[in-house]
Amino acid sequence: MATISAVNIEDAIRRVDEISTLPAVALEVMRIAGDPKASAKDLTRAVENDPALGSRVLRLVNSASTGMRTRVTNLQQAIGLLGFSSVRNLATTASVSELFKTDETIDRYCRTGLWRHLVSVGVCARMIARRRGMANFEEAYLGGLLHDIGIILMDQVIHDAFVQVISGIEEGVSLPAYEMEQLSFTHTQFGARLAENWKFPPTVRAVIRHHHDSERHKGPDLDIVQTVEAANMLCALKGITSIGKRCVDSRPDVFRALGFGRDDILVLAADLPAELVKNEGLFEL
Repeated sequence: MATISAVNIEDAIRRVDEISTLPAVALEVMRIAGDPKASAKDLTRAVENDPALGSRVLRLVNSASTGMRTRVTNLQQAIGLLGFSSVRNLATTASVSELFKTDETIDRYCRTGLWRHLVSVGVCARMIARRRGMANFEEAYLGGLLHDIGIILMDQVIHDAFVQVISGIEEGVSLPAYEMEQLSFTHTQFGARLAENWKFPPTVRAVIRHHHDSERHKGPDLDIVQTVEAANMLCALKGITSIGKRCVDSRPDVFRALGFGRDDILVLAADLPAELVKNEGLFEL
């Protein structure tokens, strides 16, 4: 397979903005949620621009998981009750799901399978973060949801090369290593560049770039990057993979850095299916 030059990589990055980006509402919600001066009223105005998103927010606040005794019908009240992070994550989940509306199967990879992987890693990362007592557990979900966004975008903009990679890689081979060998760049590099263009929060950009090698992240929020890497490995262990093959290196040192031993990992793996069922609404396309 011919390698893809750096010039073509840059062309691919430019093409993404031509054919696929997150809706403006999701990007605006993400911006407002990260602004310490923003109010629930500001976020309400942004959500109101997407009636479908507003409906999902109301559905979430009135779901059994929140334990509300009185039905909430006011959007601003719902946002106040759920919190900025939850609304941001819901908006991002709904928006990213739009990238998967058209399914395609390549070897053992399918787009709906990648979507299930993304949401599962988000849910698993939030579960791990909560069990570690991390206050920023919603950041772990967002990072997990977006960690492999480079894969779906490579599928869209350099599809022929992507097909060759997915068809050629064997079970047990590291996906980033194989991508670097075949393409001269990885889905983590590609996704991180796009995340920067789209002004994703710095924590999310770090997760996208280093969810296979968290030890290389030298900035803040290392715990989030490690948490998402651990969740990615745990989901792969359970057979919930990004490309239909287990191509994630097993790195026990990541779990140790988070304070989890072998028994803890087994408990996490056993508890994950129930956690995914509890969050099954997030998987809707």
